[in-house]
Amino acid sequence: MTHHPTGGDLLVAVLRELGIDTVFGIVSVHNLPLVEAVDRELRFVPVRHEATAVNAADAYGRARGSIGCALTSTGTGAGNAAGSLIEALSSGTAVLHVTGQIESQYLGSGRGFIHETKDQLAMLRAVSTYAATVPSTDAAGRVLREAARAALRAPGGPASVEWPIDLQYAPQQDEQVTVVPPETAHPEAAELDAAARLLAGACRPLIWAGGGACGAGDRLAELLARTGAGLFTSNSGRGAVPEDHPQVIGNFATTPAGRALLADADVLLTIGTHFRSNETGDYSLALPETHLQIDVDAAALGRVYPAQHALHGDAHAVLGALLARLPEGPQTPSEGPATGSAEPGWTARVTSVREDVRAALHDGIGPQAAVCDALRAALPRRAVIARDVTIPSSSWGNRLLEIYDPRDNVFPRGGGIGQGLGMGLGAALARPDEPTVVMAGDGGLAVHLGELLTLAQERPALTLLVFNDGGYGVLRNMQDRYSERRSGVDLTTPDFSLLARACGLPYARIAAEADAAPVLTEAVASGDPTLVEVDLNALGPMKNPFTPPVKIPTA
Repeated sequence: MTHHPTGGDLLVAVLRELGIDTVFGIVSVHNLPLVEAVDRELRFVPVRHEATAVNAADAYGRARGSIGCALTSTGTGAGNAAGSLIEALSSGTAVLHVTGQIESQYLGSGRGFIHETKDQLAMLRAVSTYAATVPSTDAAGRVLREAARAALRAPGGPASVEWPIDLQYAPQQDEQVTVVPPETAHPEAAELDAAARLLAGACRPLIWAGGGACGAGDRLAELLARTGAGLFTSNSGRGAVPEDHPQVIGNFATTPAGRALLADADVLLTIGTHFRSNETGDYSLALPETHLQIDVDAAALGRVYPAQHALHGDAHAVLGALLARLPEGPQTPSEGPATGSAEPGWTARVTSVREDVRAALHDGIGPQAAVCDALRAALPRRAVIARDVTIPSSSWGNRLLEIYDPRDNVFPRGGGIGQGLGMGLGAALARPDEPTVVMAGDGGLAVHLGELLTLAQERPALTLLVFNDGGYGVLRNMQDRYSERRSGVDLTTPDFSLLARACGLPYARIAAEADAAPVLTEAVASGDPTLVEVDLNALGPMKNPFTPPVKIPTA
């Protein structure tokens, strides 16, 4: 039994066990002991909104490949965090969310105690993969560790713990109980044998990697070499194998060339992807009939597309079992482009498609291609790229801007606008020795404009790239295409140079293609937080206005 003076000291001990050195949150009368202990012993980052606290903790964990922690107040404070908890739930990322609660003797009394809300725990359960109340001083350690395990256990998600304030102030008795981890699912040997035979005999194989493949990049690269397959990825699977690999087509499955390749493939292996609507053309994308699917989430197997062999298990383990059943390839991944078991010309076609879809997109985005090229050139190979939901992210940042490690690919997978800067802050503080770039739109940035002050206060090596088109460009393009008037899409935006100056941030502007390289090179190299405005009206339009892949009924 270990004794701690307060709940805050216990929380610090648990966070150290988890490898967390930075916590994001807002101080309150209902979490003061927790904030004071974290600020004294670790690093507490006082963000300006509870939603940002969760976004930053989420990205902190993604950038490290582990878990992050957010502290919020009770009632409205916990409610403010709910939207970002939904993002973490949607993406299956590990967040330990610790929120305050009123004194335990008044819980559920409905008397209007300050910061109280009706059935807060039910709200937290609806937006978390795990939620619990600390019932006593000798149970707090167990509850915190159970929450962290739930957040880290596949398929993952946020875990919320509400902690009554009187129990936070009280001395804690912490009895660490060893909990046996749940058994990991593993496919039957017969299923693995059958799947391996299909892969070994494939003449035109393809692989599709989702977020569940990100921890199995080494084995995935070996599989490419053994089979000569081409690799598509979802947005979340980017970087599982570095995107400069000649067999990595990437997030281009719904392009005409990608659809044609899928139509001609004889075997498709999908790994840890949920086939989201925006990555399958609202499920219009046709997959090969011979479809092998690996997923740690049993509910995902065959849910969207039928799977001839559904392999329930962790991607790293299942790929290892498949590789053990395949014949040794003619070369290793380090020896260059593979041909594996594929028919002559297939792997060359894969590489040709990879080059063609990138060239077509590069041409189609017009002057923004200069920004994409300059950004990748300014960044070292390992750097975090955090993307909010904005046209440059949804059109080329999610496909053309190369990613070499999945921990560098941080974005709101649930599609909610305004989370990019908070995510960038969390990722930048998780990896202080590497630069971070945030791609945001003027509309999305305005959702949490106050976090510019957090950026100025914490001063990470973060370049904030604001693409300014005076409103919600995605919705504007949709309305211009499908309706006769605009509604709610044209917004007043600030003078970003004055805004940066008010916050004490360096400012630069890209208004022409020739500006991109010198501006971005200097901003990234400075090591200081910098606001870079990309004036899209001055830069010029894309060749084809971007609209998202959603269905709009037309007469």
